[in-house]
Amino acid sequence: EVQFVESGGDLVQTGGSLRLSCVASGISFDHYAIGWFRQAPGKVREGVSCISTRDRTVYYADFVKGRFTITYDSTKNTVYLQMNNLEPEDTAVYHCAVAEIIDMCLEVGDYWGQGTRVTVSS
Repeated sequence: EVQFVESGGDLVQTGGSLRLSCVASGISFDHYAIGWFRQAPGKVREGVSCISTRDRTVYYADFVKGRFTITYDSTKNTVYLQMNNLEPEDTAVYHCAVAEIIDMCLEVGDYWGQGTRVTVSS
């Protein structure tokens, strides 16, 4: 069974920082992409960032480039998302996700965590 343990969501002020963590287990693929989608109330789900476990290629949505950094620690089976200079528009539930098709990992996820909530006050 595929399982995710997600943490790091919190309430912060505009301009603040958070680091999200996701420990993934039970994934049968040798290599895949792992990362984060987010969904705000009343809005569509959107890909935020993901990383290939094969070669560490990273993918970022345009709206987070220069602010967020994704990393993967294979020894801990953990992906991190360092989020800096947060804006109210970043408020959402952030879901850890695994994608089989690595270069489409911002568009398609195959497995999803329950999410961790990020709230950025204006």
